[in-house]
Amino acid sequence: MTGLEAVVGEDPDYASMVVGTFVGVAGLLFLAEPVVDPVAVGGARVRMIALSVIVLAVGFGLGAGVYLRRGERLIGIAHAIGAGGWGLVALAPAVGSPLVLFLGFAILIGGALFLVAQTRRTP
Repeated sequence: MTGLEAVVGEDPDYASMVVGTFVGVAGLLFLAEPVVDPVAVGGARVRMIALSVIVLAVGFGLGAGVYLRRGERLIGIAHAIGAGGWGLVALAPAVGSPLVLFLGFAILIGGALFLVAQTRRTP
């Protein structure tokens, strides 16, 4: 058994690893915010925290597709809620709309409450 097989097993789940990598990179970008200057993306200067939210939304979006396609409904829905909520949070500054920001956080809070309710129903 190689070192990689010891970590991921004999049948690695590459799709979940890709989703996890996106979420991990988003976390690193978030942590880099205080020490890294904004970067040029196109003609705009973008802060690390904004990039982290975009990467997180993309990762959750990929996760939604992966898990819903596998038939893992609750996990897929959780990722879709995260993608939608964080996507709106990322979009809000671009369109200059506090309402979009509010809707993004409302989706995230509502989604969290939905997931708590689902876990109480699951034996």
